[in-house]
Amino acid sequence: MIHIDLSNTRQFLQANYISARSSRLKVAHEHLQKGNGAGSDFTGWVHLPTDYDREEFARIKKAATKIQSDSQALVVIGIGGSYLGARGVIECLCSPNYNLKKKNTPNIYFIGNGLSSEQLSETIELLDGVDFSVNVISKSGTTTEPAVAFRFFRRMLEEKYGKNEAAKRIYATTDREKGALKSLANENGYETFVVPDDVGGRYSVLTAVGLLPIAVAGIDIDELMNGAAAMQKTCTVDDMASNPAWRYAAARYELYHSGKRIEILAAYEPSFRFMAEWWKQLYGESEGKENKGLFPASVEFTADLHSMGQYIQQGERHIFESVVRFGASKDENPVPYDEVNGDGLNFLAGKSMDFIATQAMDGTLLAHVEGGVPNIIMRVGQKNAFTLGEMIYFFEYACGLSGYLLDVNPFDQPGVEAYKTNMFALLGKPGYEEMRAELLKKLNT
Repeated sequence: MIHIDLSNTRQFLQANYISARSSRLKVAHEHLQKGNGAGSDFTGWVHLPTDYDREEFARIKKAATKIQSDSQALVVIGIGGSYLGARGVIECLCSPNYNLKKKNTPNIYFIGNGLSSEQLSETIELLDGVDFSVNVISKSGTTTEPAVAFRFFRRMLEEKYGKNEAAKRIYATTDREKGALKSLANENGYETFVVPDDVGGRYSVLTAVGLLPIAVAGIDIDELMNGAAAMQKTCTVDDMASNPAWRYAAARYELYHSGKRIEILAAYEPSFRFMAEWWKQLYGESEGKENKGLFPASVEFTADLHSMGQYIQQGERHIFESVVRFGASKDENPVPYDEVNGDGLNFLAGKSMDFIATQAMDGTLLAHVEGGVPNIIMRVGQKNAFTLGEMIYFFEYACGLSGYLLDVNPFDQPGVEAYKTNMFALLGKPGYEEMRAELLKKLNT
């Protein structure tokens, strides 16, 4: 169970804000539960942890087992919501050094999330002499970054294994019935998994989009879904005291209206970095429209206390922190005693790294509050698949509530199309000739 501690926000908020916001939260909550708010066509994720396709789930586990048996590497091709969630879960539960560890599961390489020629070449080099499979993830199959990457790795598989055998190593996660990738999969016999029509990309980590690569990494996806289902049940309660998503959404909304403009998500685990990246897309794309919304940023403590700590402590007072606190780690790692004590640290000898990190965390939070930075503390329990499933659903539900509190559609992203249109024109895509000429004039002015 996730517990939201708001004690370090009270001095920054009006005493009656909870009662003042409860009626609006009830409306937002009903929009999510009944699927009758803006963007309701994309609220399939709300009941997903208990309503998911069991037959496809079984196929995901079977495909993961096959990949583990015949491949030393899996190349996951996707961008945005087709990338960040899976990478976040794998790094959080298996380590940012997953590919370097001794293990009985394949290395996992993420590609198609940018347009770097160097990244592409390096990934190709890492696959030299290696048996590998590909999971290409795209609703349409025409998103530029993953579509370009898939051309390279499909060709590599076909040159290595022949077209028929290569097809057995390609897994396409795409639309159920239509689109370029679905047509290609049907034509070549790739095994396919579904990007649900009613679940947007940034909410899709608990669908096949995230579950296949997560399962290949050896993570228990049953436990991940069990955790999400437990949080789904918790989030059905329309009560501020019992629903952590309500408490988080209400506090961050009130802080926004008190003048805070930036929310910093912080954790004291380096493995949380890509979960924070997933969170940034989730909230940035859901709230950032109509000139509204908190800007989502993230830091990794204690490392970033030595880089961003000065600004957080004494910079402009337009920020607040949301801090993820995990339970005790499985390794205590007590500090060794040193007879010389040249570094003066024998006062820490015998104390665990968890104990030291906790004191650093508590001291930091107190300093930041005294410096005018409120912080919301999220106590999430030990780091495991169940806990992460809870956290994923919690953040998704609170995000839906937050969007409705802002009176925006939390499930569209119209602003994303602007860069794509310009990029297509500059690349010379057919049909964009007139726009290309206009853009070239602007660039050359």
